[in-house]
Amino acid sequence: MTARIWTWIAGGAVVASVAILLADYAVSTWQAPRDDKLVKNLQQQVKSDAAVATNLDTEQKRITNARRARKSRDNTVSWVLIGAASLFLTSAKRIVGQVSGPVAHQPVRAAPALAPAPALASASRCSAPTVDLSFIDELVAKEGRTKESAIAFLQAIQKHYRYLPDEAISRLSELTEITPAQLAGTSSFYVQFRRSPAGKHTVRVCHGTACHVAGARQVADELRRYLAIPEGADTARMFTMDEVACLGCCSLAPVLMLDGRTAGRLTPSSASAVLAGLLEREKV
Repeated sequence: MTARIWTWIAGGAVVASVAILLADYAVSTWQAPRDDKLVKNLQQQVKSDAAVATNLDTEQKRITNARRARKSRDNTVSWVLIGAASLFLTSAKRIVGQVSGPVAHQPVRAAPALAPAPALASASRCSAPTVDLSFIDELVAKEGRTKESAIAFLQAIQKHYRYLPDEAISRLSELTEITPAQLAGTSSFYVQFRRSPAGKHTVRVCHGTACHVAGARQVADELRRYLAIPEGADTARMFTMDEVACLGCCSLAPVLMLDGRTAGRLTPSSASAVLAGLLEREKV
């Protein structure tokens, strides 16, 4: 009976988690164009009325905070979904074992072993971890196994891999006192941690008040088009694009930074050419 109860609880958690993720996706898809339109309208108003800049800054912070909160919630719910699905499968196997137990004494002809289908064999090979986890073993041996080192662990992993691979997080949890839920909560709380691979080059576009007023949104949209970064993503091919609050160059607004090299006074029509020029300088 206990296994059945846990199966129902885990199944309910799976359904609830999926519902939350779908709802957030729907809200994000519906709200994002409206937020962008609102910011663009305020940018136009600021050109004729400087007092509107306060409203623009407030709306930008509201939109940024809402998106960060939604991302943090989705990361947490994703971990809950993984845990609930694992519990559901484990409990369901126990129920099946209990049901099939009484008839286990009946003789049954063993079925001949079948060779795995080529597609399944290929999928099995592809599912093998591709991340070298020796770094995690060395890191734990050096830093210890306590919960207090969670942030230091994550910072070191991010620096080494340039993001937080699931395999590395799982290995870290196995070797230390830190649970997967604690690692997931910490990594989702701090925005500098990435859970997906980053590109070789990082393009940062300032979206502070001065840059917003000068057209940073249009510049960012043009750069996303030029770099072929899909809507809702931040990475494509060798490039990752980050929207940041300030780059410390307000007098040059709008501003971008490529791998530490800064360029300012951009326009949507010049942004891609300026970025290409910075890339050429890196090759020299």
